[in-house]
Amino acid sequence: MSNEPFFVREGDTFVPTPSSRGPWDPKSLHGRVIAGLLGNEIERHYGAPEFIPARLTVDMYRLPDLSPVEVTTRVVREGHRIKVVDAEFISAGISMGRATCQLLRRTENPAGNVWSPPPWDAPLPKDITPPENGRNPMGGMWATLPISGAFGSVGKKRLWMSEVRDLIGGEPLTPFARVALAADFASPFANAGDAGLGYINSDITLYLHRLPVTEWIGFEVVNHGATEGVAIGECWLHDETGPIGSSNVCALAQRRGMRS
Repeated sequence: MSNEPFFVREGDTFVPTPSSRGPWDPKSLHGRVIAGLLGNEIERHYGAPEFIPARLTVDMYRLPDLSPVEVTTRVVREGHRIKVVDAEFISAGISMGRATCQLLRRTENPAGNVWSPPPWDAPLPKDITPPENGRNPMGGMWATLPISGAFGSVGKKRLWMSEVRDLIGGEPLTPFARVALAADFASPFANAGDAGLGYINSDITLYLHRLPVTEWIGFEVVNHGATEGVAIGECWLHDETGPIGSSNVCALAQRRGMRS
C-alpha cells in the first residue's frame, strides 16, 4: 500500500495522520482506526498461530482528537485453551476506549452436522465493475465494490470492502488487523437510511470463526433496530472463500458536532 497510513509509530506512541479523521468532527479520529489499533496491539503482544482471536469487543466512550496515542495491554487469563486480553486506548493522557479480546485454541470440529446459513451467493470482487471513483467518498478511507443496495438505501445491502492504507506506517497489515479495522463499517452500513447516517456507534463486537485469507471483506446487513435514539446493527462477514464471522454494534442518535 502506498497511501498515507492511519498512524505512524514513534517509540511507544502512535501519531495519527490526517487520513485517520472521522466523519463527525474533522478534529477527531474515526472509530475504525481505534478498533484496528487496539486489535493490532493485542495480536502483536499475545497472538499465536495456534489461537484464533474469536471475539474482539471495543468500547468507544470518548471521541479522541489527533493527539499521539498510547495503547496499554494486560492479560486477564492465559490458559491452555482460552486467553483473554484487555487493551486501553489512551489519547492526550486520557482513556478514550478499551478492548477485550478472547483468543481460542484451534483444535478440530466435533463429528456431526450443524445448521448454518446457505452459502453467500455474491459475485466475487473480480467479477464486479468498480464504481467510477473506485472507493468510498470519505477521503478514500477504503475501496468498495457494491453488490446490492446502495449505502443508506432501505433494503438488502451487501458490498465488498478492501483497505487502501496501512494501519501503521511500514508495518504489514495482518489478516486480524484487516478485519478489526473493517469491523466498524457495520455501524454506518446497517444504521444509515434514506435520510443519511444519524447514529454514532459506541461499541463494536467482532466474532470470528476463522481469519480472512483474502484482501476483500464482504459485508451483508442482517439486522437493524432502533428505539428512542438507541440503535443496534449487525453484518455477516465473508472473504472470497466463504463466511468468517459477524460484526455487531450499538449506536446513539447523533448530529454533527454533538459530544458523545
